[in-house]
Amino acid sequence: MKTLKGPAIFLSQFIGQQAPYNSLDGLAQWAAALGYKALQIPCNHPSIFDLEKAASSQTYCDEVSGLLAQHGLVISELSTHLEGQLIAVHPAHDIAFDGFAPAEVRGNNTRRTEWAIKTVKLAAAASANLGLQSHATFSGSLAWPYLYPWPPHNPQLLSEAFAELARRWGPVLDEYDRHGVDVCYEIHPGEDLHDGVTFERFLALLKNHPRCNILFDPSHLHLQHIDYLQFIDIYHSRIKAFHVKDAEYVTNGRSGVYGGYQRWIDRAGRFRSPGDGQINFNAIFSKLAQYDYDGWAVLEWECCLKDADTGAREGAEFIRKHIIPVAGRAFDDFAAQGDQRESVRAQLGLDKGA
Repeated sequence: MKTLKGPAIFLSQFIGQQAPYNSLDGLAQWAAALGYKALQIPCNHPSIFDLEKAASSQTYCDEVSGLLAQHGLVISELSTHLEGQLIAVHPAHDIAFDGFAPAEVRGNNTRRTEWAIKTVKLAAAASANLGLQSHATFSGSLAWPYLYPWPPHNPQLLSEAFAELARRWGPVLDEYDRHGVDVCYEIHPGEDLHDGVTFERFLALLKNHPRCNILFDPSHLHLQHIDYLQFIDIYHSRIKAFHVKDAEYVTNGRSGVYGGYQRWIDRAGRFRSPGDGQINFNAIFSKLAQYDYDGWAVLEWECCLKDADTGAREGAEFIRKHIIPVAGRAFDDFAAQGDQRESVRAQLGLDKGA
């Protein structure tokens, strides 16, 4: 059995214009002081982490690792959530997502897709240069506008959407395979991979590609009323990354899982800081220990109520307390008596009167 690693923190929600949040050194010092052992680093802030340089320069990667080591930190994973999103964008979402891309490719779906694929591939090389085994991303979405359709489903439309999603990601996954890195898709509403069924559909089209894996975030499953513990039972062999994010769903008579276009704070389902919501993290950490998950437990903070710094401080201790140092031996090993085959067969009466 293996003990998972942590606590780690996803920097995306904390990067800002003011110190210590505007440099990797400042963020590292801040995170280490809170008790974190690793950083999950997004790739869309070149002033924090230069992806292109990391993909081409081992020296740069060694410098980044050395800087973090000075604070007692390592990198858990790199993240291309925004870049992965741009690999597949339905035209209905073009305006909303254009801002994630460089100015020179905005307004051109084809060029933006090509840029996104190239960028996510760079993260494969960068991850390898950093000695990382997993990478966090989004799948993007071509079929999401048709999630709850009227008129009813067009099966051919959905088949074409998933076939195209797999066609775009296939070469990317091959690139990660060449570098020995797993791609971990965050199962997330808004993405075509938003539950187990859609992940299975995608995986089948990719012929069970070994690098096609899952970033497990129970908050997104809970808000869809999916059994997140059974999800671990079903997909544990593909879970290679883990976001610790809490959520709550409070049934009411005015809105439901779709949110009613309301602010997060007013929705029936909303994200909370770890320990403030309804997620059973005791059971989650137990399940992950049972299935030998040895990756990182990474705080992703998106609480609609709590101050971010408070959430980060409390999150480190929350994760630390939930990590289960797995046993090196079974509690009843003391009763083991070696090879007892002959005496056991005699006890069962199997050698009498053949």
